[in-house]
Amino acid sequence: MEIRYLGHSAFQLIEGDVSVLIDPFLTGNPKAAADPGTIAATNILLTHGHGDHFGDTVDIAKRTGAPVQSIVEIANELADEGLEVIDTNFGGTAVYDWGWARLVPAVHTSTTPKGTVTPAGGFVIKFGDTVIYDLADTALFSDLALPGKRDAIDVALIPIGGHYTMDRHDAVEAAKLVGAKTVIPIHYDTFPPIETDAEAFKADVEAAGAGTVVVLKPGETFTP
Repeated sequence: MEIRYLGHSAFQLIEGDVSVLIDPFLTGNPKAAADPGTIAATNILLTHGHGDHFGDTVDIAKRTGAPVQSIVEIANELADEGLEVIDTNFGGTAVYDWGWARLVPAVHTSTTPKGTVTPAGGFVIKFGDTVIYDLADTALFSDLALPGKRDAIDVALIPIGGHYTMDRHDAVEAAKLVGAKTVIPIHYDTFPPIETDAEAFKADVEAAGAGTVVVLKPGETFTP
């Protein structure tokens, strides 16, 4: 399988004909590495409602027929748009042909473009034989250690940009808590307030023995 970075916090998990999109913010994303009008999607995972994550969810889901998994209240809003939804809440797991996805808490706010207010979340995803923990938008908090108690985390997607999420220094502590084999930084350098030094983050995480950091440019892929 491949993990393809689409820029900001958007990802595509690919294996064969399966294409799982996470937070497909492409339109208006200066770092976008895919066209929302042509990208394939068999499923969409949506962590929360902010525009830089909600992004092109509705248009892509309408075009492809991909079901959208999100927190209940956002799922209800999307269902009103005529989309197929999977309305998990925190701790809820949806099972797919390719694996499963469990919604877990994050410390962050969330409001959709239509005004639906919810807590924000992240996802623990089993894709084939690989377990991916997308922390999404979050501050540092101790419960980041909990998903790894149940499933060994192969890849962690960790925000490092600061301002709206934890910064790269707190993200080092997050990497220690998560305990993933591989860490991929996200949510940085898209806009001036979240510019940071990803290579310094990589050096600090690896010096702390908290995993191997893979810094992906938008459009690049990583194969676990």
